[in-house]
Amino acid sequence: MRIALRTVLCTVGLLLTSVLFPSAAGADNPIVQTIYTADPAPLVHNGRVYLYTGHDEDGSTYFTMRDWHVYSSSDMANWTDHGSPMSLATFAWADANAWAGHVAHRNGRFYWYVPVRDRATGSMAIGVAVADSPTGPFRDAIGRPLVNNGEIDPNVLIDDNGQAYLYWGNPRLWYVRLNTDMISYSGSPTQIPLTTAGFGTRTGNTGRPTLYEEGPWVFKRNGLYYNVFAAECCSEFIGYSTAPSATGPWTYRGTIMPRQGGSFTNHAGVIDFNGGSYFFYHNGALPGGGGYTRSVAVERFTYNADGTFPTINMTTAGPPQIGTLDPFVRQEAETIAWASGVETEPSGEGGMNVGFIENGDHLKVKGVAFGDGASSFTARVASATGGGRIELRLGSATGALVGTCAVAGTGGWQSWSSVTCPVSGATGTHDLYLRFAGGSGYLLNLDWWQFTPGGGSGTDLLANGTMENGTTGWTASGGTLTAATDVAHAGSRSLLNSGRTASWNGPHQNVTARLTNGKSYLTSVWVRSQSGNPSVKATLTVTADGTTSYHQLTPARTAGTNGWTQLTGTTTVSWTGTLTNASFYVETTAGTDGLYVDDASFR
Repeated sequence: MRIALRTVLCTVGLLLTSVLFPSAAGADNPIVQTIYTADPAPLVHNGRVYLYTGHDEDGSTYFTMRDWHVYSSSDMANWTDHGSPMSLATFAWADANAWAGHVAHRNGRFYWYVPVRDRATGSMAIGVAVADSPTGPFRDAIGRPLVNNGEIDPNVLIDDNGQAYLYWGNPRLWYVRLNTDMISYSGSPTQIPLTTAGFGTRTGNTGRPTLYEEGPWVFKRNGLYYNVFAAECCSEFIGYSTAPSATGPWTYRGTIMPRQGGSFTNHAGVIDFNGGSYFFYHNGALPGGGGYTRSVAVERFTYNADGTFPTINMTTAGPPQIGTLDPFVRQEAETIAWASGVETEPSGEGGMNVGFIENGDHLKVKGVAFGDGASSFTARVASATGGGRIELRLGSATGALVGTCAVAGTGGWQSWSSVTCPVSGATGTHDLYLRFAGGSGYLLNLDWWQFTPGGGSGTDLLANGTMENGTTGWTASGGTLTAATDVAHAGSRSLLNSGRTASWNGPHQNVTARLTNGKSYLTSVWVRSQSGNPSVKATLTVTADGTTSYHQLTPARTAGTNGWTQLTGTTTVSWTGTLTNASFYVETTAGTDGLYVDDASFR
């Protein structure tokens, strides 16, 4: 097993220190392998799970933590790395200890409550940051501590009546009623009595009579309030109590997760998502892991009939995948089930990319649904050296080879280019492995990838779909169409359609000469509103023998970063008679807000 510690100055000017982990056969837990992560705080929002974590620095011999990270998933198997949207530098009044936090969504915003050391007092305090997107960036909401009593591990519950509560504490346990602005509170912090009836009886440390240690995770389910917490250090297990109200009285219910996993701490987060219940925690399972170098993992579970928790044990398998992954829409390279030998870094084209790739490294993407087959594979790559190869394998890193893409040097690690190679034999649903091969040293960076379905046209019908050539190929059906250089999903440009006067106004292209009757076409387009939140869609208008029909192309919506949303869908296009016009439109179902459009494909 190989562990490589590397400190490199990224081309975007950020200092990145990461640890690399090899893949274990069949393992999907822990769910992040590119850095050490701790203190999971999951949040369900718009059909995705957003996972907020702390970051243990490599080789730590204490809780050395300087920033926080965000990951997200729609299938609980493949996780997208959104990087670090918040660090100690976010809080000018703090000087150390980016420890366990929690994110709450309210008022259309995201509030991240974190414990940090107050420079003025030298003690731990709770700060709060705010963002307009679940992936940030986050900014200090009030410029000072929200509460400051030397204790840690904040958690927020928003009750059914709208009252929000902030809980926190080690060694004691506190709550305060938050105001609706989520950045102030009413009344004074209240200490929750730590009775043995409420929080169990400790046997190993008479200095604390109860089992409660730290890390409260309070939530409500079926009218019952749960307080899941780390118990009886050290090492900790996860216990829980329940109550009839958000403020108690609490009754201890027992152990959820026993002492396991090679870390003397643990920290839980519990959610319901897509019909299942999930328990997040951390351990020291990855190479080099331990009490100060931890990693986040997750298990699916089912509550007992009376609402109590079952015993949940740590596994390397993790939860089952929800559904499958669509390879025929653009997938970020940093969306992975397992990474071996690689790191992630901020991409010059926005978001993150996979980098520092060497010979033999690989990425695993779980449950990829190729259906009737793929004809080609396209990847966005960069290389400051001579490049290398991307091997496309099914089932394992040494499994069936269905395609190989050669990557040449592009002149820089952030000088991006697209490469395409043929694919044969990729049918059905498989775990996809992108294995990298080449000479010594770093080979290439990978930003995104996408397969072309074998049953489709195989060629993109849209010209200038990346928008990098300005407005070339595109026309506005209303308003003004310009090339935007200040806002882009990827690359350096997008299209802005401003001054729209009707919902059907939007950028469009004539595809009459390139359309084939009876073919199935896959659409992918990234959109962002100029100021509001319009219901954007993509439509193909087809006119044959004087009759016009409308094909709605993008039934699926996937939230991205910085306000961007990906619209995807597959449709079969057919007509009767002589085709006289076919046009691809991006429009809205209502409203006239300006639209940004980027990275569109129709193939």
